[in-house]
Formats: sequence, structure tokens, C-alpha cells
Amino acid sequence: MPIKIPQTLPAHDVLLSEGVMVMSEETAARQDIRPLQIGLLNLMPKKAETETQFARVIGATPLQIDLTLIRMSGHETRNTSARHMEAFYQPFSKARPRKFDGLIITGAPIEHLDFDEVTYYAELREIFEWTQTNVHHTMGVCWGGMAMMNHFHGVHKDMLDAKAFGCFRHRNLAPASPYLRGFSDDFVVPVSRWTEMREADIEASPDLVTLMHSPDVGACLVEDVKHRALYMFNHLEYDSETLKGEYDRDVANGEPINVPINYYPGDDPNQPPENRWRSHGHLLYGNWINQIYQTTKFRLEDIGG
Repeated sequence: MPIKIPQTLPAHDVLLSEGVMVMSEETAARQDIRPLQIGLLNLMPKKAETETQFARVIGATPLQIDLTLIRMSGHETRNTSARHMEAFYQPFSKARPRKFDGLIITGAPIEHLDFDEVTYYAELREIFEWTQTNVHHTMGVCWGGMAMMNHFHGVHKDMLDAKAFGCFRHRNLAPASPYLRGFSDDFVVPVSRWTEMREADIEASPDLVTLMHSPDVGACLVEDVKHRALYMFNHLEYDSETLKGEYDRDVANGEPINVPINYYPGDDPNQPPENRWRSHGHLLYGNWINQIYQTTKFRLEDIGG
């Protein structure tokens, strides 16, 4: 079944053109099932692009998804129009009383800052605690996952000598995990970050289990059973040209940046990039949605009880 999003959301027409099923409010109301309530706390500057990426991968399952877009209450974005934010987003202060089957917390381009230096970090810590009473399962992505792991486990993020940028081979460390059902033993994942969480620090916590790993860029997907969370440090949700957009932007701004590794054919940025991670992106988020469906409360109001 399809994902339910507003017809005027930019992602709506994009997903329709790709063959992703989307559903109107009227059609959803006619189906006698409880849709999964999934929240997206979007911390990225290009909101519409990120909305589309995540709606694509969570909307390709057989389940009906009701997606709610959430923003920080006390932080105003400068890269997305106020009209878009007003039309499609609700501040966390409004979403706080609700219960959600799942919540995705995105990354943010603020890796160079210590967590406590982020202007909205106090509210974000409130959200992390709120997930323990109001959310059945949470997925923290990139910086969002690192921040959540730091909050609950005290694991520090460390700056890399150079940006981890490109498509890197990863290993499936937990083939029996329901989140990696159908995954290959070896696969490609897009990576774009200046920081890491060292595997020795992750392994030091008895509550954390690394599910996906790269010999080149370290831990990728970490499960936190105690807090009902996954921490995904890389980007299986990325579009084919997301890394290209980041590379072209940095080149245009005169910033030092390497050609993304193993992304362009022959590492030639004049060639169109090839998407070699799409299927695993759908697998990961499809497995996550399915696992939520299998384990969440029958009545939404019972979540956290």
C-alpha cells in the first residue's frame, strides 16, 4: 500500500513519476486498517530534497504509511521557504503529545561543532528522551544518529583527517538481523561525512551492536536494543545525483574536496554517476518498516505504556 502525504508536497509528484504509490486523504480513510504513524524530524537545509528521499524508501512497502514532517520548535531554517515550512511541517512542540510507530531523525551539516555548541541541541535532547515514551522505534541518520548515540551512551564523535566521501564497500555483519533481511554479504553504501564514531568506543557499550561495517570508513549501522533505535551513519536513502550535487557545490565554492570515491564510472566526474545502492536502500527501510509493523502496539495510544 502507498504512503500518505499531502498532494501539494513537492515529493508527491516526484514519487508518482517514479512509480511509487502515494495515497490521498480520502482514499486512506476508506481503508479499514491502522496506518503506521511515521515522523520525519528533518534537520537538513534542503527540506524538500530530504523529504522526497525518505518518503521514497519508506513508501515502497506493502503497508500504509502516514508521514508527519517535524521541525525544531526554536530554530528557523534559512534554506527552505517559510511558506513550505508553514504548509507541511509542525514544530516538535505541537507533535510532542502524539505517539508514533517510527521516527527518523536526519543528519545536519554541523559536524564541525561539538554537540553542545548546536543552538537547538537542548531541544534535540528532549526529543531523544521523548522517543522513549512516545515512539516505538527510532532511526537516527548520519549526524542525527551520532547525536542520539552520544546522548544515550556517551560515545564521542571524532573528526576525520579528510572527508569520507563516495561509495564504499560494506560488510553484512548480522545476516540474521531482521533489519538486514535480504542483504548481500558485500554491498555499496554512499558516505558523506567529516566525522566518525570509533568502533572500539561502540564495542565498549554492551547495549550497542554493529550490523554493517566498512573496512575503509568503519561502522555504518548500529542497533541499540535498549532504546529501540538504529543509528545509520551513512546514506542509503540518497538519490543517484546527491553526491554529485555536493561535489559540484564544493568545487564551485572553491572548497577542497576529492572526487567521490567509486561513484563516477572510472572516477571521472564528467560521466553520469551510477546508482549501485538503490536496492539495499529499499531493503533497509522496508525491513525497518516491516519490523515496526510486526512489533508495535495494536493501539497507537499504548505506545510507551
